[in-house]
Amino acid sequence: MDIVAMVPTYNEAGNIKALTTELCALPLDLHVLVVDDNSPDGTGKIVDDIAKLNDKVQLLNRMERRGRGWAGIDGFKKAMEMGASYVVEMDGDLSHAPKYISRLREALKAPGFDVAVGSRYISGGKDEHRTLIRRLVSSFARIYLSLALGIKIKDPTSGFRIFSRHALEKILPNLSSRDPFIVTEILYYLKKNNLSVVEVPIEFMPRGTGESKLKPATLLKYLLRVVKLRFTGKA
Repeated sequence: MDIVAMVPTYNEAGNIKALTTELCALPLDLHVLVVDDNSPDGTGKIVDDIAKLNDKVQLLNRMERRGRGWAGIDGFKKAMEMGASYVVEMDGDLSHAPKYISRLREALKAPGFDVAVGSRYISGGKDEHRTLIRRLVSSFARIYLSLALGIKIKDPTSGFRIFSRHALEKILPNLSSRDPFIVTEILYYLKKNNLSVVEVPIEFMPRGTGESKLKPATLLKYLLRVVKLRFTGKA
């Protein structure tokens, strides 16, 4: 298969059906892999029911070692086992619009690019629905990561990305973050392995139902771990 859209979830019962429907409707050779940490709201059960009717949808239900980072690592591994040439990583709350996947995939057709990132902060990108505090924290993170790790992309905190199989084969053995810090850890190892990243403009959408699990204070705490990553190579 060409693309596996890997979606880590926890308590996204109100959003996951709409998301899988949109993903499966894309005019692409695309399969959906939902990686659920045994959500108490029944997210996994909803996906399992969808998968019984649609062979383009698959559930990976994680019962142990919960965490956004570990879910992503397990999801990447499973997507590779499924035979994906490209793996999309995206949130399950509808903030990442599936319609942009075609643009992300198209960007990797250009010679030399290994990863495409959906970016809010390049020409054509938008981030108008989040609070001012969230936007200020993202702006600070952008500057900080550029200085601390030499990461030059405009939207380093974006979790909407597509990876070539080659890129994942290079970085997967190094990934270890249990939590959302994996977004930064991935960029670090992409740079360390001299893998090329291109940014594609997206509009960051308001989430569907539920509340965001990543608070501004938590994001700032993660930024402190950048120093450890920079000097030890460990998250």
